[in-house]
Amino acid sequence: MIQKGAEAERLAVPDTYKYWKKWGPYLAERQWGTVREDYSEHGTAWEFVDHEKARSNAYRWGEEGIAGFCDSREILCLAPAFWNGKDAILKERLFGLTNNQGNHGEDVKELYFHQVSSPTHSYCKYLYKYPQNEFPYTDLVSGNQRGRDQFEYELLDTGSFKNKAYFDCFIEYAKADVDDILMQITVVNRGEKAAEIHVLPHLWFRNFWKHNKRHARPNMTSISSTVVQSRSTRNGRYFLYHEDGEQLFCENETNNKRIYNYPNEVDYVKDGINDHVIDGKPTVNPEKNGSKFAIWQRFKLKAGEERIVKVRLSKNKVEQPWADFDAVFHQRITECEQFYNETIKSDIPETHQAIAKSAFSGLLWTKQFYYNDVFKWLFGGPGEPTPTRANMRNNNWQHLTNRHVISMPDKWEYPWYAAWDLAFHMASFVEIDPFFAKEQLLLVLQESYMHPNGQIPAYEWNFSDVNPPVHSWAVWSVYEKDKNYTGNGDIPFLEKAFQKLLINFTWWVNQKDKSGTDLFEGGFLGLDNIGVFDRNHMPPGIKRMQQADATSWMAMFTLNMLRMSLELSKTNKIYEESAAKFFRHFLNIAWAMHHIGKKDISLWDDEDNFYYDVVEMATGATDRLRVRSLVGVIPMFAVEIIHKDLFEELKKFRIRANEIIRTRPDLASLISNLDNANTEGNYLFSIMRGFRLEHLLKRLLDEDEFLSDYGIRSLSKYHEKHPFVFEHHGSHQIQYEPGESRSNMFGGNSNWRGPIWLPINYMIIQSLRKYYTFYGDAYTYEFPTDSGHKLNLKDIANQLTKRLIKLFEANADGKFQYHADDPDHMFSKDEHFKNLHLFYEFFDGDTGKGLGASHQTGWTALIANLIMEMEDSNT
Repeated sequence: MIQKGAEAERLAVPDTYKYWKKWGPYLAERQWGTVREDYSEHGTAWEFVDHEKARSNAYRWGEEGIAGFCDSREILCLAPAFWNGKDAILKERLFGLTNNQGNHGEDVKELYFHQVSSPTHSYCKYLYKYPQNEFPYTDLVSGNQRGRDQFEYELLDTGSFKNKAYFDCFIEYAKADVDDILMQITVVNRGEKAAEIHVLPHLWFRNFWKHNKRHARPNMTSISSTVVQSRSTRNGRYFLYHEDGEQLFCENETNNKRIYNYPNEVDYVKDGINDHVIDGKPTVNPEKNGSKFAIWQRFKLKAGEERIVKVRLSKNKVEQPWADFDAVFHQRITECEQFYNETIKSDIPETHQAIAKSAFSGLLWTKQFYYNDVFKWLFGGPGEPTPTRANMRNNNWQHLTNRHVISMPDKWEYPWYAAWDLAFHMASFVEIDPFFAKEQLLLVLQESYMHPNGQIPAYEWNFSDVNPPVHSWAVWSVYEKDKNYTGNGDIPFLEKAFQKLLINFTWWVNQKDKSGTDLFEGGFLGLDNIGVFDRNHMPPGIKRMQQADATSWMAMFTLNMLRMSLELSKTNKIYEESAAKFFRHFLNIAWAMHHIGKKDISLWDDEDNFYYDVVEMATGATDRLRVRSLVGVIPMFAVEIIHKDLFEELKKFRIRANEIIRTRPDLASLISNLDNANTEGNYLFSIMRGFRLEHLLKRLLDEDEFLSDYGIRSLSKYHEKHPFVFEHHGSHQIQYEPGESRSNMFGGNSNWRGPIWLPINYMIIQSLRKYYTFYGDAYTYEFPTDSGHKLNLKDIANQLTKRLIKLFEANADGKFQYHADDPDHMFSKDEHFKNLHLFYEFFDGDTGKGLGASHQTGWTALIANLIMEMEDSNT
């Protein structure tokens, strides 16, 4: 789609981090409890810097805040803090439980909403809901000391929002120019009585000077009662303008006395503003200078009353900072609305437009400046002492140096990038910012990210873990959509990505197909509890596991690379060579999936008509693990449609492909209709023949198995009454669980035994649309299974989409389905809650309840794609 208007013009500017994307919501929502900040001897990341220490600890690798803004190198940070006059600490950061505290792992215990953002962040809006009574920190910790068979104990469960005794704190940003940031905080008393609120906009420097002697300590100083000037060797000077309030200064340096009981290196340490406001201590600098600053404003608001606090941060002096303040906000809001009106078609139902806009905005708010130099983390920087580390986590990733704005899965629960999450994010980002989508996909393929051996880093807890190889799929998806919208394919982007993906493909072949049989053993592959046991640590006596999902992901990888090769061959015939290579490799994988070893066992089970993992014992015996899960559904993702015109244009590839088929017809016979184009001239490349697809769909679309009212479950409901048991060196069992897993596997933060996941549902629907492109209306299937009601594959894809959209729609009780168990009916009856969307990590397979990370607007933002693609399929 070709967009017009001011925001599209800003997006089109090259090297945009020097221009309109220089400032954005790049501040983490949690820096404490991360691996980066863990300097404990034994790697206890969640305890080393916990929430209690966070206000006193100057971070090494990043910063955090509520609704924070910073520049793209996080030199200078801007964010609000609040105090209700009753809490023991300022509300500078969001609170939540660590993996060791929560009954289902990490979990933020706050109510906040990423309301809207334009792609360049020229306008952003965020809502934080703050209780007027003392925040229930202790209650939230003790309340979650419960079994895994119970739901998490949330902030609304504490009663903190009864009688509407809370403040709505709206934080908005608008850019007057690249380096001219307007911040507006609107606090509204939603309660029935007057209440006190303290608002403290903060400006501070990330502590970059302590660990880099090239940089002098920066400084902020008061130059009048309403103006503060900051100076740094890294970003020059800035002026912060404010209206009323008391100026408070301290240093962004650790309070060693409080945390470690040894002397502080400077006066007026990081928690000085907190201690001064809460306890009246003389812990702020009376000279009014430092590297951390806040404006302290106090209000007593009547019921329903609101108060606005304005701040302006500018690179240049502004003689009248408030003269155009409101006009700039109005203009940027109008431009943001125009952008979304052009992006999301007006003929989509308004409620669905709102869901898509909210999903895209959440995706934009969860960008983060991410800094991690593994070598320095392991061994210390120049002139620093070497950290004491018994566990040299990520020791084989010493080349990895990340210092970029990156899309996060969730800036509180997962404030670090994850390789396959990011690939799915870009499938959504291309709809609103194709420049960013392409940049991010190339970023993780850079030499400072990708391992020299070709592995893409998984995530900071263990970069060596193996995620499904979906990066190639994302590259092709972004290229194809961008080409459809602009009319021109970005060949340099595609070629750059292809060359690096060749290296990653080779890593997979060398490391995860060690027997050289074209069957792959990726391990847990990000699917955590989906197996009957931990596939990274199999029971004794199992020699290897041939994984249906890993092998199918690799089949998809080969098709993605084949498709890219063919596209690149249009302008450079050399790529016909790689096209032939990947064509042959795809056939090899298709063959291997159905012919394992001397016994000729197959991953496809002819009795159950489903794909299963196969284990090989040390004795030589083999056995299928008959677990009906997404493992057996992923083979349908290995599908691609290629038009005959492309084959006719690429004669050398066609000759070589025909030679392969002639000499090995047994290979070609395993995949679908390779020799025959349909009436539209399309060829189907797929592992699944018609009969395999038909039988798999019977299970997939069965409401007693995978099909839920709200999408496709990750484990068949069949296993609710028929648990699968594997007897080998003990009894290993897997049973359907619609929500959060009761298993301790992977630390208990693993939830793939039944819930609904947007990314996998999206891949299923995408695959069905591709099959429809080939089969058309001639092929129909029962939906649901045994209903007698037959639909073509496009209509089935649309019906699955509608079930997923139901998660985000109001049900008969007026509640969003993912909040159907809302204890105080806040999200259905309170006018200030009911239109606020969250995008959960996954959803209960039976009820649709939102579970896991509550702000996973990374891959859950794919609901916006589904809404838009369903509309496109009907036109």
